[in-house]
Amino acid sequence: MSETIKVAELATELLALAKPLAAFDMPLLDAHGATLALDVSSGEQVALKSGSRIRATQIGLAASLGLDRLPTRPQPRVVIVSAGDDLVEPGSPLRDGKDEYETNSWLLTTAVKEAGAVGYRVHTIPENAAQLKDVIEDQLVRADLLVICGERNDESFSLIYSVLNELGKVREVLPLIEGSGKHAFGVVGPDQTPVVSLPGDPIFAYISAELFIRPMIRNMMGLYDIHRPVIKATLTSDVLSEVGKHSFIRGILSSDKPERRRITPIENQGDLIGLSDATGLIVIPENEGGAKAGVEVDVLVLERRFN
Repeated sequence: MSETIKVAELATELLALAKPLAAFDMPLLDAHGATLALDVSSGEQVALKSGSRIRATQIGLAASLGLDRLPTRPQPRVVIVSAGDDLVEPGSPLRDGKDEYETNSWLLTTAVKEAGAVGYRVHTIPENAAQLKDVIEDQLVRADLLVICGERNDESFSLIYSVLNELGKVREVLPLIEGSGKHAFGVVGPDQTPVVSLPGDPIFAYISAELFIRPMIRNMMGLYDIHRPVIKATLTSDVLSEVGKHSFIRGILSSDKPERRRITPIENQGDLIGLSDATGLIVIPENEGGAKAGVEVDVLVLERRFN
């Protein structure tokens, strides 16, 4: 039986697993995309600040100072695995009405890359416990974080959870997120590698990746800005949500005036097309049953650029 857990509590538990990776001197070109672990000074002036992501301009600046290496925290290596006997690799035909195209590993591998990690998509879909255990054990050698998803409606969650329990210590929880499914988290393998199992539904797998996996990755990198920005925006139409659970409603941000942002809820909340179009998540707290058009709401920004 899954224990319920508040969103903030789960986020705190997961961040505790995502300790910053050890820093080391990295060759200059290899340091691109990593995080500066120490200040780099030019005379008495700090030229490069610790905790900042190393971009092209920082590489150029370091080279101009005569440096061929930088003290960095590397990009975490995140392995994404999908499990379920009804999952079919895109490009292959569906065998029957129960089959579904495997979506989550494609979605989440690119999402972790966007967060700053090195993402590895496992090109296999384990159908039973023995196969899944073999896959996980094989992947642990290159994983700083392991993320696993199953089928829609969490049909393969029991398989995933039992294997993770065999390989380490994990906890099964049900976050208070409207529409979401079961999660599991803990550590597995000889190196106590952090692992998180997300819901099988792609929309809620992605929302959990934004809420939980992205901050974990950025914390492991030693960055200061680990969370997406949250802004205020005026709601253009009414939204409903379930009291007692957080809701993250997909919407499109716009501006009708330079000083005022607006958020329009997407009509079909259960559609991946709507998720693809969304530039923000309307955040409705668990003690509220929705919000009326014209009120200001918190919006978690998925993209910084919007019309």
